[in-house]
Amino acid sequence: MKDVFDTVGLRNLQLKNRLVRSATWEALATRDGKIDEQTYQIYRELADGGVGLIITGFTSVDTDDVYFEGMMRLADDDTVPQYLKLTDEIHARGGKIITQLALGGYYLREDDRLYERQIDDMTKEDIQRVIEMFRQVALRAERAGFDGVQIHVAHFFFLSRFVSPLFNHRNDEYGGTSERRARIVIAIIKAIRETTPHLHISMKINGSDFTPGGNTPKDAVLMSELYAEAGADSIEISGNGTSVGSIHAHRNEAYFLPIADAVAQATEVPVILVGGLRSVDTMNTILNETKVQLLSLSRPLIREPNLPNLWKQDTDYIPKCVSCNGCYHSEGHRCVFSKQYKQF
Repeated sequence: MKDVFDTVGLRNLQLKNRLVRSATWEALATRDGKIDEQTYQIYRELADGGVGLIITGFTSVDTDDVYFEGMMRLADDDTVPQYLKLTDEIHARGGKIITQLALGGYYLREDDRLYERQIDDMTKEDIQRVIEMFRQVALRAERAGFDGVQIHVAHFFFLSRFVSPLFNHRNDEYGGTSERRARIVIAIIKAIRETTPHLHISMKINGSDFTPGGNTPKDAVLMSELYAEAGADSIEISGNGTSVGSIHAHRNEAYFLPIADAVAQATEVPVILVGGLRSVDTMNTILNETKVQLLSLSRPLIREPNLPNLWKQDTDYIPKCVSCNGCYHSEGHRCVFSKQYKQF
């Protein structure tokens, strides 16, 4: 019988349990991607709280990515020491940490101004530049002591838009079919695997775009198979319209489970389920009745960073998170009911 507190071995990654802190937006970094004491404290609390794997918040691969403010960045060598301090603190607490590599938008600089270039208008040189940015940032992630990287292909950020027929109308080898739209991501995986063979490579993908004309669960399964063949080591299944409100233990948990299970059935790559998980018995049932291997949490760990330890002490414990989504309007995405909460 599988259990959430099993130790688990993935490619290039050994975890003390099956619980993952899903990448969570904090918006605390400076314009050049540097982080402060508040950010370090968030991650210390997570490591001390017992989660098996921490995935950092959205970390941009481009210095010119101005999709929104507050993004972590590993797009410059100057940021490496700050992230090395972060990984050292996590490792000193017995934790594992990977960085989520992402791109909000693809921007070009002309006359000291930035212009976002749409996917259909990108040249092949532009596409190769994006691939190279991810490869270079994976090298920095390795130097910064991260145990792996997660390639962000979800939530309609750049790569998620590139693989979706809603945004990609190209008629070359990077457009048309699901296989062609996924080609840029496949190239990124291969480049990272070749350059940093000892890093764990995870993916975060939309199980569905949940938008008419967008990618469907069938596309997600197909693309997951392609990512696995290219060298991905794990796949986290999310989707647009995330963070469903009013989640209650034993009533409406695990809203992405059907798609995650379909992906898990189609590939041998370990699948991470995120979305509305609130009870140990539900998670153990998922582990034993599907092929899902890891469980990912975000909002419950905002409310209680020590939730894994609380669950280990009492498997019947019900988290305090009520899925009100108030954290999305607080500084650093802190829970509005916690002591650390400070209103803007």
